[in-house]
Amino acid sequence: MTTQGSIEWKPFPAPGRRLRLGFVGGGRGAFIGEVHARGAKLSNRWDVVAGALSSDPEVARQSGADWMLAPDRVYTSYAEMAEREAERPDGIDAVAITTPNNSHHAIAVAFLDQGIDVICEKPITTNLDDALDLVERQRKTGLVFGVTHTYAAHAMVRQAREMVAAGELGRIRQVHVEYAQEWAMPPPSPDRKGAFWRIDPKQVGPAFSTADVGTHAHHLACFVTGMEMTKLRAELHVCGAPKPLDDTAFMHVRFEDDVPGTLWVSQAAAGTYCALRLRVFGERAGLEWDQEEPGLLHFNRLGEPPQTIVRGVGAGVGNSARRLIRMPRGHLEGSIDAWANIYTEFAVAVEARRDGRTIDEGLLDYPTVEDGARGVKFVEAAVESHRAGGAWTDCRLSL
Repeated sequence: MTTQGSIEWKPFPAPGRRLRLGFVGGGRGAFIGEVHARGAKLSNRWDVVAGALSSDPEVARQSGADWMLAPDRVYTSYAEMAEREAERPDGIDAVAITTPNNSHHAIAVAFLDQGIDVICEKPITTNLDDALDLVERQRKTGLVFGVTHTYAAHAMVRQAREMVAAGELGRIRQVHVEYAQEWAMPPPSPDRKGAFWRIDPKQVGPAFSTADVGTHAHHLACFVTGMEMTKLRAELHVCGAPKPLDDTAFMHVRFEDDVPGTLWVSQAAAGTYCALRLRVFGERAGLEWDQEEPGLLHFNRLGEPPQTIVRGVGAGVGNSARRLIRMPRGHLEGSIDAWANIYTEFAVAVEARRDGRTIDEGLLDYPTVEDGARGVKFVEAAVESHRAGGAWTDCRLSL
């Protein structure tokens, strides 16, 4: 079992102040923006102080009032917001981008150009050229660019990653990841405007579910195993109501060292909710994590009784997980805890950059713009493979 000493215990540094966070997107009816804001507030390291919350000026103003923002910090365009916040002595420290995919690149560029750190929804862009441009801009500026692959911020996902890295499974032999939801089974509902833009090729690019939840599955598998996905062969399908893009994808994949695996995602799997599950099998043991039971990690050694590691300090939980544990063992963890965890890591990174401090190696493990670019490459490879009749397609991205 992993022990407390396998990775040196270092808590996150105490904040010097609450950082100032702005939002682009997230206005009335935008579910994901509210989730970002709740996570940021729960971390106790951010105050939400400004926003361009909608492209509709009236909705932007109404949403600003809902969020209790000062009227002079409610903007009707992200470009104006970036410029004016950069000029303020109390301007935002970072911006959270929660808009449709096709706008991410332009918005990120506007804030990076003003020296403002960026937190972006996935996928970070709708094409690889734009994703690589953001990688280059981040490298040139040295700004923080975080991506909200928030499942990686669950404590027991960090536990799984630590155990794999420590060799407790032995050499990895196979990896399987799946993410099933049901919400795209019927036609889009008028009360969920996000359901419409998510299936619009002009706003999301060449894929729906492969880009939406497939990028989460791809990142989770690579994050826990520490291995890059190198190639795949994919079939994309519409299994729910008719729509112009996929709602289901089946893939055979390969990781480094030619490790085989599978990736299945569907948002038209009737009777499922948010069923993200990862299974990793090595030569000596296997582990399994299920997002719907996030406080548990199942670890089974070959020929031994099965074990369940429960989130909480002690009892074999390693230090990479310990930093993200907010409540004692037995108190249930939810997805909002993971959002608070990832916004804590973003805050530590942003504050350190702004104060000119070096972060201890291994302290932070949040997804970066490079992870975001790898996700875009994964989507493009899956679409290319599907169009080629399921041919093996390279999805490695050298950065």
